[in-house]
Amino acid sequence: MQEKETQRQHRAKKSLGQNFLKSVLALNKIISAGEISKEDTVLEIGPGKGVLTEKLLGKAGQVIAIEKDYDLFLFLQDKFSQDINTGALLLKNEDILDLDLPRQGLGRYKIIANIPYNITGAILKKFLTTTNQPERMVLLVQHEVGRRIVARDGKESILSMSVKVYGEPKIIQKVPARYFSPAPKVDSVVISVSNISRKFFNENNISEEDFWRIIHAGFAHKRKKLSGNLKGLFKSPLPKEYGDKRAEDLSTADWIAIVKML
Repeated sequence: MQEKETQRQHRAKKSLGQNFLKSVLALNKIISAGEISKEDTVLEIGPGKGVLTEKLLGKAGQVIAIEKDYDLFLFLQDKFSQDINTGALLLKNEDILDLDLPRQGLGRYKIIANIPYNITGAILKKFLTTTNQPERMVLLVQHEVGRRIVARDGKESILSMSVKVYGEPKIIQKVPARYFSPAPKVDSVVISVSNISRKFFNENNISEEDFWRIIHAGFAHKRKKLSGNLKGLFKSPLPKEYGDKRAEDLSTADWIAIVKML
Protein backbone atom coordinates (compact mmCIF):
# COMPACT_ATOMS: atom_id res chain seq x y z
CA MET A 1 0.00 0.00 0.00
CA GLN A 2 2.80 2.38 0.93
CA GLU A 3 4.51 1.76 -2.43
CA LYS A 4 1.33 2.56 -4.39
CA GLU A 5 0.81 5.74 -2.38
CA THR A 6 4.40 6.84 -2.98
CA GLN A 7 4.09 6.21 -6.72
CA ARG A 8 0.83 8.10 -6.89
CA GLN A 9 2.17 11.06 -4.88
CA HIS A 10 5.45 11.44 -6.72
CA ARG A 11 5.20 13.77 -9.66
CA ALA A 12 7.93 13.74 -12.26
CA LYS A 13 10.25 16.69 -11.79
CA LYS A 14 10.93 18.51 -15.03
CA SER A 15 14.10 20.05 -13.57
CA LEU A 16 15.56 16.55 -13.21
CA GLY A 17 14.44 15.38 -16.64
CA GLN A 18 12.20 12.67 -15.17
CA ASN A 19 10.17 10.54 -17.59
CA PHE A 20 9.34 7.10 -16.21
CA LEU A 21 9.39 4.19 -18.65
CA LYS A 22 6.29 2.00 -18.43
CA SER A 23 6.69 -0.33 -21.45
CA VAL A 24 7.54 -3.94 -20.54
CA LEU A 25 8.62 -4.55 -24.14
CA ALA A 26 11.12 -1.69 -24.04
CA LEU A 27 12.40 -2.80 -20.63
CA ASN A 28 12.99 -6.32 -21.95
CA LYS A 29 14.85 -4.94 -24.98
CA ILE A 30 17.13 -2.93 -22.68
CA ILE A 31 17.85 -6.01 -20.55
CA SER A 32 18.50 -8.15 -23.61
CA ALA A 33 20.89 -5.59 -25.12
CA GLY A 34 22.83 -5.50 -21.85
CA GLU A 35 23.77 -9.19 -22.14
CA ILE A 36 23.78 -9.38 -18.35
CA SER A 37 24.97 -12.32 -16.28
CA LYS A 38 25.40 -12.99 -12.56
CA GLU A 39 29.07 -12.13 -13.04
CA ASP A 40 28.16 -8.53 -13.89
CA THR A 41 28.04 -5.38 -11.83
CA VAL A 42 25.54 -2.94 -13.35
CA LEU A 43 25.51 0.79 -12.73
CA GLU A 44 22.03 2.28 -13.16
CA ILE A 45 21.64 6.04 -13.49
CA GLY A 46 18.35 7.57 -12.34
CA PRO A 47 16.40 4.42 -11.35
CA GLY A 48 13.24 6.47 -10.73
CA LYS A 49 10.55 4.14 -9.42
CA GLY A 50 12.69 1.06 -9.92
CA VAL A 51 10.98 -0.76 -12.80
CA LEU A 52 14.29 -1.30 -14.60
CA THR A 53 16.11 -1.86 -11.31
CA GLU A 54 13.81 -4.79 -10.55
CA LYS A 55 14.68 -6.50 -13.84
CA LEU A 56 18.39 -5.78 -13.42
CA LEU A 57 18.39 -7.39 -9.98
CA GLY A 58 17.02 -10.56 -11.52
CA LYS A 59 19.94 -10.79 -13.94
CA ALA A 60 23.05 -9.11 -12.47
CA GLY A 61 25.32 -10.07 -9.60
CA GLN A 62 25.06 -6.55 -8.15
CA VAL A 63 23.29 -3.35 -9.12
CA ILE A 64 24.58 0.08 -8.12
CA ALA A 65 21.76 2.61 -8.50
CA ILE A 66 22.42 6.37 -8.35
CA GLU A 67 19.30 8.45 -7.69
CA LYS A 68 19.55 12.24 -7.33
CA ASP A 69 15.91 12.79 -6.27
CA TYR A 70 15.78 12.36 -2.48
CA ASP A 71 12.06 11.53 -2.46
CA LEU A 72 12.63 8.70 -4.94
CA PHE A 73 15.72 7.60 -3.04
CA LEU A 74 13.59 7.09 0.08
CA PHE A 75 10.95 5.26 -1.97
CA LEU A 76 13.58 2.95 -3.47
CA GLN A 77 15.07 2.29 -0.04
CA ASP A 78 11.71 0.98 1.09
CA LYS A 79 10.87 -0.90 -2.11
CA PHE A 80 14.20 -2.72 -2.30
CA SER A 81 15.04 -2.99 1.41
CA GLN A 82 15.66 -6.74 1.14
CA ASP A 83 18.00 -6.40 -1.86
CA ILE A 84 19.88 -3.61 -0.06
CA ASN A 85 20.27 -5.78 3.05
CA THR A 86 21.68 -8.70 1.04
CA GLY A 87 24.08 -6.43 -0.86
CA ALA A 88 22.49 -7.17 -4.23
CA LEU A 89 21.61 -3.47 -4.52
CA LEU A 90 23.81 -0.55 -3.55
CA LEU A 91 21.63 2.57 -3.58
CA LYS A 92 23.17 6.05 -3.49
CA ASN A 93 21.53 9.46 -3.24
CA GLU A 94 23.93 11.40 -5.47
CA ASP A 95 24.22 13.37 -8.69
CA ILE A 96 25.79 11.02 -11.24
CA LEU A 97 27.87 13.88 -12.68
CA ASP A 98 29.44 14.47 -9.25
CA LEU A 99 30.13 10.79 -8.62
CA ASP A 100 33.84 10.20 -7.95
CA LEU A 101 34.40 7.05 -10.02
CA PRO A 102 37.91 6.15 -8.74
CA ARG A 103 36.58 6.10 -5.17
CA GLN A 104 33.82 3.61 -6.04
CA GLY A 105 36.34 0.80 -6.46
CA LEU A 106 34.51 -0.54 -9.50
CA GLY A 107 36.04 -3.46 -11.34
CA ARG A 108 34.37 -4.59 -14.57
CA TYR A 109 30.94 -3.02 -14.91
CA LYS A 110 28.18 -2.12 -17.35
CA ILE A 111 25.92 0.94 -17.45
CA ILE A 112 22.27 0.21 -18.19
CA ALA A 113 19.85 3.06 -17.65
CA ASN A 114 16.96 5.28 -18.67
CA ILE A 115 18.98 8.46 -18.24
CA PRO A 116 17.81 12.08 -17.86
CA TYR A 117 17.97 13.28 -21.45
CA ASN A 118 19.25 16.74 -20.55
CA ILE A 119 22.60 15.26 -19.42
CA THR A 120 23.09 12.62 -22.13
CA GLY A 121 26.23 14.23 -23.55
CA ALA A 122 27.73 14.79 -20.10
CA ILE A 123 27.12 11.15 -19.11
CA LEU A 124 28.69 9.82 -22.30
CA LYS A 125 31.73 12.05 -21.86
CA LYS A 126 32.17 11.17 -18.18
CA PHE A 127 32.10 7.41 -18.63
CA LEU A 128 33.72 7.01 -22.05
CA THR A 129 36.75 9.11 -21.08
CA THR A 130 37.19 7.90 -17.50
CA THR A 131 40.15 5.71 -16.59
CA ASN A 132 37.91 2.79 -15.64
CA GLN A 133 35.52 2.66 -18.60
CA PRO A 134 32.39 0.48 -18.57
CA GLU A 135 32.61 -2.50 -20.90
CA ARG A 136 29.13 -1.76 -22.28
CA MET A 137 26.50 0.97 -22.09
CA VAL A 138 22.81 0.53 -22.86
CA LEU A 139 20.90 3.78 -22.65
CA LEU A 140 17.54 5.27 -23.48
CA VAL A 141 18.18 8.54 -25.31
CA GLN A 142 16.17 10.94 -27.44
CA HIS A 143 15.54 9.58 -30.93
CA GLU A 144 17.35 12.43 -32.66
CA VAL A 145 20.35 12.08 -30.34
CA GLY A 146 20.54 8.36 -31.09
CA ARG A 147 20.49 9.09 -34.84
CA ARG A 148 23.28 11.65 -34.41
CA ILE A 149 25.41 9.18 -32.46
CA VAL A 150 25.31 6.50 -35.16
CA ALA A 151 25.41 9.17 -37.94
CA ARG A 152 23.25 7.20 -40.36
CA ASP A 153 23.18 10.17 -42.71
CA GLY A 154 26.97 10.04 -43.02
CA LYS A 155 27.35 13.41 -41.30
CA GLU A 156 29.62 13.12 -38.28
CA SER A 157 29.53 15.39 -35.23
CA ILE A 158 31.54 15.81 -32.05
CA LEU A 159 28.91 13.63 -30.38
CA SER A 160 29.17 10.78 -32.89
CA MET A 161 32.96 10.92 -32.93
CA SER A 162 33.02 11.01 -29.11
CA VAL A 163 31.23 7.68 -29.01
CA LYS A 164 32.71 5.92 -32.06
CA VAL A 165 36.37 6.29 -31.06
CA TYR A 166 35.67 4.56 -27.74
CA GLY A 167 33.08 1.93 -28.71
CA GLU A 168 30.60 0.57 -31.21
CA PRO A 169 27.21 2.34 -31.09
CA LYS A 170 24.06 0.65 -32.32
CA ILE A 171 20.38 1.59 -32.21
CA ILE A 172 18.42 -1.32 -30.74
CA GLN A 173 14.82 -0.11 -30.86
CA LYS A 174 12.68 2.99 -31.16
CA VAL A 175 10.57 3.75 -28.07
CA PRO A 176 7.50 5.97 -28.72
CA ALA A 177 6.80 8.87 -26.34
CA ARG A 178 3.55 7.22 -25.18
CA TYR A 179 5.60 4.51 -23.45
CA PHE A 180 6.63 7.03 -20.77
CA SER A 181 4.86 8.77 -17.93
CA PRO A 182 4.70 11.68 -18.34
CA ALA A 183 5.10 11.40 -22.11
CA PRO A 184 8.03 13.49 -23.42
CA LYS A 185 7.59 15.64 -26.51
CA VAL A 186 9.82 13.39 -28.62
CA ASP A 187 10.31 9.67 -29.22
CA SER A 188 13.31 7.81 -27.82
CA VAL A 189 15.60 4.96 -28.79
CA VAL A 190 17.47 2.25 -26.93
CA ILE A 191 21.13 2.54 -27.92
CA SER A 192 23.99 0.24 -26.99
CA VAL A 193 27.69 1.06 -27.02
CA SER A 194 29.74 -2.14 -26.91
CA ASN A 195 33.47 -3.03 -26.88
CA ILE A 196 34.37 0.17 -25.03
CA SER A 197 38.12 0.76 -24.80
CA ARG A 198 40.98 3.07 -25.83
CA LYS A 199 42.06 0.66 -28.57
CA PHE A 200 41.43 3.34 -31.23
CA PHE A 201 44.19 5.56 -29.81
CA ASN A 202 46.60 2.75 -28.97
CA GLU A 203 46.37 0.95 -32.31
CA ASN A 204 46.72 4.16 -34.31
CA ASN A 205 49.50 5.45 -32.07
CA ILE A 206 47.90 8.87 -31.59
CA SER A 207 47.50 11.03 -28.53
CA GLU A 208 44.00 11.21 -27.06
CA GLU A 209 44.66 14.81 -26.06
CA ASP A 210 45.83 15.84 -29.54
CA PHE A 211 42.92 14.06 -31.17
CA TRP A 212 40.30 15.95 -29.15
CA ARG A 213 42.11 19.26 -29.53
CA ILE A 214 41.93 18.92 -33.32
CA ILE A 215 38.36 17.56 -33.34
CA HIS A 216 37.04 20.48 -31.26
CA ALA A 217 38.88 22.99 -33.43
CA GLY A 218 37.61 21.30 -36.59
CA PHE A 219 33.98 21.49 -35.50
CA ALA A 220 34.27 25.00 -34.01
CA HIS A 221 32.51 26.60 -37.00
CA LYS A 222 30.36 24.00 -38.76
CA ARG A 223 29.97 25.81 -42.06
CA LYS A 224 33.66 26.62 -42.45
CA LYS A 225 36.07 24.40 -44.31
CA LEU A 226 38.65 22.55 -42.27
CA SER A 227 41.49 24.67 -43.66
CA GLY A 228 39.97 27.68 -41.92
CA ASN A 229 39.05 25.98 -38.64
CA LEU A 230 42.47 24.36 -38.21
CA LYS A 231 44.51 27.36 -39.35
CA GLY A 232 47.18 28.05 -36.78
CA LEU A 233 47.44 24.47 -35.50
CA PHE A 234 49.67 23.33 -38.37
CA LYS A 235 52.88 24.83 -39.74
CA SER A 236 51.92 23.92 -43.31
CA PRO A 237 48.50 24.13 -45.01
CA LEU A 238 46.42 20.97 -44.90
CA PRO A 239 46.34 18.90 -48.10
CA LYS A 240 43.33 19.87 -50.22
CA GLU A 241 41.75 16.42 -49.75
CA TYR A 242 41.15 17.39 -46.11
CA GLY A 243 41.31 21.18 -46.06
CA ASP A 244 38.54 21.66 -48.64
CA LYS A 245 36.08 19.57 -46.60
CA ARG A 246 33.88 20.45 -43.64
CA ALA A 247 34.45 18.58 -40.38
CA GLU A 248 31.17 16.65 -40.64
CA ASP A 249 32.27 15.07 -43.93
CA LEU A 250 35.46 13.49 -42.57
CA SER A 251 35.73 9.87 -41.48
CA THR A 252 37.64 8.63 -38.44
CA ALA A 253 40.41 7.52 -40.84
CA ASP A 254 40.65 11.11 -42.12
CA TRP A 255 40.98 12.46 -38.59
CA ILE A 256 43.71 9.93 -37.79
CA ALA A 257 45.68 11.10 -40.82
CA ILE A 258 45.25 14.77 -39.78
CA VAL A 259 46.34 14.14 -36.18
CA LYS A 260 49.46 12.38 -37.42
CA MET A 261 50.34 15.49 -39.44
CA LEU A 262 50.43 17.60 -36.28
